[in-house]
Amino acid sequence: MRIVHADFGISAQKGVSAETIVLVRAAVAPLHAEPKASSEQVSQSVAGQLAVILEMREGWRRVRLADGYEGWMHEGYLDAHALSAEAANEWAMSARHSLGCTVYDDVADMERALPLGARVASDARIVAGGVLEEAEIRRRYPPGGVEICASAARYFWSTSYQWGGVTPWGADCSGMVQTVFELHGAAMPRDARQQAELGVALELVPEAWRAGDLLFFSDRADGRITHVAIVAQQRTLMHVAIGRGGFAVEHLEGEMDPYAEALMGRLKVARRLLEG
Repeated sequence: MRIVHADFGISAQKGVSAETIVLVRAAVAPLHAEPKASSEQVSQSVAGQLAVILEMREGWRRVRLADGYEGWMHEGYLDAHALSAEAANEWAMSARHSLGCTVYDDVADMERALPLGARVASDARIVAGGVLEEAEIRRRYPPGGVEICASAARYFWSTSYQWGGVTPWGADCSGMVQTVFELHGAAMPRDARQQAELGVALELVPEAWRAGDLLFFSDRADGRITHVAIVAQQRTLMHVAIGRGGFAVEHLEGEMDPYAEALMGRLKVARRLLEG
C-alpha cells in the first residue's frame, strides 16, 4: 500500500542553520499563537521531537515543528543544547518510539511518564509501557486503513477533547488523526483544513468509503473545514469532538442520534490518503 502525502520532516526545512535545531524536553510542550502563556494553544509537541528555532524573544522561542507548523514555545519546554544537523539526523534514526511509556530519569532519580509519539533515547531504561525501534514500528504499524482504525481506538478511546492537543492525554480532531497516521508512517499536516487537501476526493456517500478514509466537516457559513473524522468498519466513524467531550464512535446505519445526524449534515469533503 502506498501512502499519499507530502514530506513535512525536519530534513525538508531548507536554509535553516544547524545551530537552531533542538529537542523538546517536556513530556508535552504547548505551542502558542503568541509569546505568552495566556495565548491560544495552537498545537503541541512531545518529548524527544525535533524543533527548529526561528526567533527568540524574552524566554520564548518561535519554532517550526517537524510537521511544518509554527508557533511560540517557552524555552523551559526545550533542551538548552542545540544539535548539529548530523546529530539531529542520528537522533531521528536511533531514538525509539514511545507507545505510552514510563522511563527512569537517572538525573532526577525518578520515573517519568511519556505519551504516545514521544521519542526515547536508545539507552533509556523503560520501567512500564512500550517503546519500539524505528524498523519495528514500521513493521508493527503498517499503513493500512483497518490497522489505523485499530490504533485510533486502542490509544485514543478515553481521550478528552483539548484544543490543540495531539496525544491520548488530550487531543482535538486533527491532532488525533495526525498522531495515528504518523504512527503508521503517514506524515500529516496539523490542521483539518490542510489534511482535507491530501489524497483523492471521494463521493459523499458511505458506499464510497472504506476504513482509513477521512471525512471533513464545516460549521461555518463559508464552508471552511473545521473538523475531521476517520471512517471505520461497519459504517462507523471515529473522531475526537468537543460535542462528545472527547473520543467517540458514530454509527451511520439505522437511526442516528441527533448529534450524529447534525454532524453528517455538515459533511463537506471525503478523501482517501491510502491507496491499496
